[in-house]
Amino acid sequence: MNAALVIVDVQEMLVPLVWRGEELAGRIAGLAREARRHQVPVIALQQIGPSGTEFDPEDPGTRLSSRLGLEPGDVVIQKTATDAFYGTHLAALLAERDVDTIVLTGIATDYCVDATARSALSHGLDVVLVRDGHAPVAEGDPAVGLSAEQIIARHNRLLAEARHPGGELSLRAAADIVW
Repeated sequence: MNAALVIVDVQEMLVPLVWRGEELAGRIAGLAREARRHQVPVIALQQIGPSGTEFDPEDPGTRLSSRLGLEPGDVVIQKTATDAFYGTHLAALLAERDVDTIVLTGIATDYCVDATARSALSHGLDVVLVRDGHAPVAEGDPAVGLSAEQIIARHNRLLAEARHPGGELSLRAAADIVW
């Protein structure tokens, strides 16, 4: 396995909005430290949008969270869609580094994490979804009666059972990630 840690949208404005955001950011920072210690690339994705929108790239809230402790050798890729591969150089970067597996974490479970996991599989990559390394908004989805914990459990199950023409997805707790 030639892996990279991929961190989805752990941004200043989003950490306070997601379920256990501070705890999540700390857990992901720990994964990033361990990845670096084993010379595994750390790739942080940053959602941006047009000027004047909630994801205005000039708005301080869109910055990646300082809690991540990103370092100069880490790669930051700005994206404009839920799928981190769409319109970015992520696939090319992973190919250049001979990465065949991404360890996936971030925000939000039911949007960008889900879309990026599915796209990575379709790009032929294996995905290790950190089962306790992603979160939806804190209130869950009241419109359909799902708590944040239920959304996480549901997406962990659905993604682990999904079949794509490329790679395979497995679930692992952050404490069980071995580089």
